Amino acid sequence: MGLRAQVRTRDGWAVSHAVVTMTDMTGTQVLRASASEDGSVSADVALAPGPYTVIVTAVGYAPAASTALVTASGRASVGTVVLARQGGVELPPPGPWTIDPAHSSVGAVAQHLGISSVHGRFGEFGGRIEIAEDLEKSRVEAVIGAASIDTGNAMRDGHLKSADFLDVERFPEITYRSTDLVPAGPDRWTVRGELALHGVVREVDLDLSYLGTGPDPWGGVRAAYRATAELRREDFAMNYNQVVQAGISAIGTTLKVELDIQTVQGEALPTA
Repeated sequence: MGLRAQVRTRDGWAVSHAVVTMTDMTGTQVLRASASEDGSVSADVALAPGPYTVIVTAVGYAPAASTALVTASGRASVGTVVLARQGGVELPPPGPWTIDPAHSSVGAVAQHLGISSVHGRFGEFGGRIEIAEDLEKSRVEAVIGAASIDTGNAMRDGHLKSADFLDVERFPEITYRSTDLVPAGPDRWTVRGELALHGVVREVDLDLSYLGTGPDPWGGVRAAYRATAELRREDFAMNYNQVVQAGISAIGTTLKVELDIQTVQGEALPTA
């Protein structure tokens, strides 16, 4: 007896944080249950035969309502409930998408003196995302101007551009090209690719979250993403360090990369 259901996104992923509420025809709540990790709902509650209203909610998704008929056995099954993401289509439409630098940011965070963080960002970058019909065959390409690094301190920026770090005279561009895309959740993927930095090419994974798609004020369609990665400086032959008292390094050995990317559907950005 009770209620059985499955809660999924349109592309088949389980919505593990969904909540199912069941009311009788007078509007009285008779059941409330949460989905498990695999999106299934199972509630063993004695229910009188008859029609009921089932409402499924989840943060970030539009609510879904349906009618369930409880049989003489006291059991109701609503099958699979599909939730649509709020504010836009489920996934970006296939085709080319161009990164909009004016509404995106490429940043990095390094530890300083072991007690605080220094934040920097690159002001010049561009690229494109090709969304394939088979989503896992999608591709990402990006180019960053190494000399556009900005940490808010001219002296520090000059040092970062020097041969001790980015060596922008010899290596003016930082490039990233994806090689694979692996699903990691309803709106998350692991982007595997190759990062060329400081004359060294290494495999680097991006943890990518899809934030949604929607129209913009200029008649276009935009899709937004957030991605993070962690890099070790020594992997890219940037071994400079200054040791201060007590053996503490002035600059951390790892960098946390933070990307907030907005793309415009099409081969190029709008001119107006």
